Amino acid sequence: MTVAELVDLRSDTVTRPTAGMREAMAAAEVGDDVYGEDPTVNALEAEVAALFGHEAALFAPSGTMANQIALQLLVPPGEELLCDADAHVVTYEIGAAAAYGGISSRTWPTVGADIDPEVVARMIRPDGFFAVPTRAIAVEQTHNRGGGGVIPLDTLRELRGVADDAGVALHCDGARIWHAHVADGVSLSEYGGLFDTLSVCLSKGLGAPVGSLVVGSAEKIARARTIRKRMGGGMRQAGILAAAGRYALAHHVDRLAEDHARAARLAEAVAPFGVLATTVRTNLVPLDLTKHALDARALAAAARQEGVLISVLGPRTARLVTHLGLDDEGLDRALRALPRILAAA
Repeated sequence: MTVAELVDLRSDTVTRPTAGMREAMAAAEVGDDVYGEDPTVNALEAEVAALFGHEAALFAPSGTMANQIALQLLVPPGEELLCDADAHVVTYEIGAAAAYGGISSRTWPTVGADIDPEVVARMIRPDGFFAVPTRAIAVEQTHNRGGGGVIPLDTLRELRGVADDAGVALHCDGARIWHAHVADGVSLSEYGGLFDTLSVCLSKGLGAPVGSLVVGSAEKIARARTIRKRMGGGMRQAGILAAAGRYALAHHVDRLAEDHARAARLAEAVAPFGVLATTVRTNLVPLDLTKHALDARALAAAARQEGVLISVLGPRTARLVTHLGLDDEGLDRALRALPRILAAA
């Protein structure tokens, strides 16, 4: 079976540009973005900044780079970031905060999107007494390892109050914030108004081949350009990539509701086998196999034999992800295969 014939539920990063997106990329007006002269990049940055109600934005090659630029804007070397133990910034970015920014990280216990602002408030360390002072709090919307959970708007408002009271910054790893916007109906500008910086991704869910943006004040984004260059993220005629992002914003945000509906159908199909880890809100379906005869690798191997690819996140943890590249035919194949595999074990 060829890759094209497989139903790929590993991630929403496996999508390929649509025909319309490829046309937009081919027709993109370009210039040298390191000189600030790429009109398509400039237009994308202005559009995203406006969507979130901020002054400016900066196009970066990846979500990891966008996050790490934002963290360096908020936390000086040797000082502290607070986040949860499963946050992408400390789980999937290979120690970049420490390696590039000299940032010390401390985490609250893994709770996904169910954050208790009082717990976070009690963790904040002020200046003095030779302790490492807290400079920023980071949250993830939606939460990847939290099964695509959406942090409630009231919780985010409380966290903003906690940050303001302590005089620290608040960052949002908004790689999938578009999903939260569609799931809860909260406007992007309302989300944007709660954070000092955001990173937002164009290649998770929205279907662009590459790219994320850092969003913040004009002063922060001016500094971010220097950090991006230092990290090797300065690109030249990047308008070809930015055009894909602009197309995705125009055509692929509202359709995320389709991914959420397909994820709900997958969740319903696997729920009878006691492996659904949490309530599914968006496009991620987390599987907890601690009480099942199959472990994650065995499930993934059996699924591949049936033409379905799934992610292995740990010995007994797996994940299914719906996305732009999954149609109803592919979903139906997965809906037939996965229950059969789980029932046979």
